[in-house]
Amino acid sequence: MFRYERKHQSLMPWRMFLLRRVAKTLALGLGVIAVSLLAGMLGYRIAEHMDWLDAFLNAAMILGGMGPVDALHTPGGKVFAGIYALYSGLVVIFIAGLLFAPFAHRLLHRFHLESGREGGDS
Repeated sequence: MFRYERKHQSLMPWRMFLLRRVAKTLALGLGVIAVSLLAGMLGYRIAEHMDWLDAFLNAAMILGGMGPVDALHTPGGKVFAGIYALYSGLVVIFIAGLLFAPFAHRLLHRFHLESGREGGDS
């Protein structure tokens, strides 16, 4: 899925870069968010017996880094919310890295190609 250019290959054109590489990473990131949101909704639904809308709101707020909206009443719900909050923090870091990677690779690859043209170390 993440096949980047090799050392001596030229850079992918911008249009293809955006439509292929960035779109794929964006789709993967959105998929991870959707699955994480669904898991959070199910957890709140099972542990706290919330209706779907309240479960969505609480899961979305924790996944977005804001914190829960409703007070938690059961020990299972509190444990779930804590674990889900820790997981959500890691998901945010993962998705940020996922979305940043194509641009970082393109920038570093460009520097490598330019240094090769100037007679630098290859």
